[in-house]
Formats: sequence, C-alpha cells, structure tokens
Amino acid sequence: MEPTLNQRTVAVIHTSPATVELFARLLAEQLPEARIVNMLDDSVLPQLRDNGGDVGAIAPRWRQYARIARDNGACVILNACSSIGELCEPVEHELGIPVIRVDSAMAEKAVALGHVVAVAATLPSTLRPTCQLLAATAQSRGRHVEVRALLVEGAYAALMAGNRETHDDLIAEALIRAAGSADVVVLAQASMARVLPRLAPEQKAKCLVSPALAVGSVVSAFRAA
Repeated sequence: MEPTLNQRTVAVIHTSPATVELFARLLAEQLPEARIVNMLDDSVLPQLRDNGGDVGAIAPRWRQYARIARDNGACVILNACSSIGELCEPVEHELGIPVIRVDSAMAEKAVALGHVVAVAATLPSTLRPTCQLLAATAQSRGRHVEVRALLVEGAYAALMAGNRETHDDLIAEALIRAAGSADVVVLAQASMARVLPRLAPEQKAKCLVSPALAVGSVVSAFRAA
C-alpha cells in the first residue's frame, strides 16, 4: 500500500540488518494502516561486544535516533535490539510517546508459563540484559522464577566468519539441551528463530521468540495513541 499524507508512523530502530525485513513484514501484516520507517545502526553490537556491554556508551546516539523518529512523525517507536532494551523507558519519558522494548512481551509470557526459564544467546551483551529483564518481570509479577543463562559459545564467531551452518548447528544443539530441563526457553535474539524447525515439536513448543509478541505490543500502542 502506498503511503498517504495522513498516515501515522511507526519507527523501528535496528542494530542489525537481519531484523529489518522481519519486522517490516510483521508490521505490514498486523498494522497495514501505518507507515513504517526503519533506522539502522549496525555499529552498536560490535561496540557492545568490545566495551563489555556498556549500554551507556550507546545511549546518547540512540536517544537522538528516537528523537529524530518522533520529530518526523512517529507515534510509536520499536527498539528492535534486546541488548539495549534498558534505554526504552527513560527515552519514552523524555519523548512522550510509547517506546516498545522488543523483548518485554516475551518476558511477560515466559514468567507466566514456567518456573524454570532458560535464556539462550550468542553474545554476553544480549544474554545479560535479557536475564535481568526476566528476573525483574518475575519480581514485579510476584512469580518465583529460576532464570538460567545459556551462552552459545562459538556461534557468533562462526556467523561473523560467514559460517552460518555452524552458527545454526550450535544454536540448535543448545536449544535442544535447554528444552530438556527448562519449562520455557527464551531466544534472546530474533535471528535465532530460524533454527526452530530443527527441533522436535515438544521442544519447539517450549521456545519463545520476541518479534510477533513485540509487534502485538506495537499494534496495541499505535491504536491507543
């Protein structure tokens, strides 16, 4: 559908090209009346990898991206990167519009579904904030939840080296192990979802990914705005 002058806008701020097409498709399906604007800074994840996950170093420019999105008509912003989710709440207060954290709805569902939640990620900079979000969500809901962190060693290096098959093999093996002992397995990175077809149905049923749940939150915020 061609954009019209009176269409309201949703802005999505990405840190990886891998999420651009995914969210564009989901938003087009669920929110066809919106104009979707994508902003991408693929320097964020390498910087977090190299600085020990210091999100504060990212905050000034991410805040500027969000301000630009708001000033260009966005009534809702989706932060598509779980590594920097903690930036959403303060920026939302500053801008006065909803700023959706990509993994918030997933965390809510995970703590509602089980008492043992495994979190799988290929980067420590993504694993740590996702585990923290789950623990905080469980506490706020009065739920006793054990959060188990699972770093898939070697997967990110394989991907950066262009070895996607090894990357996917390592993730699939990790998810299968996690599903054997956890009630719920949270995939901290949306890109990990492509390995789910390798899992048995009972293993796959335990796995949660963020994109569709996050888009549901965007739709609700957009229609309430």
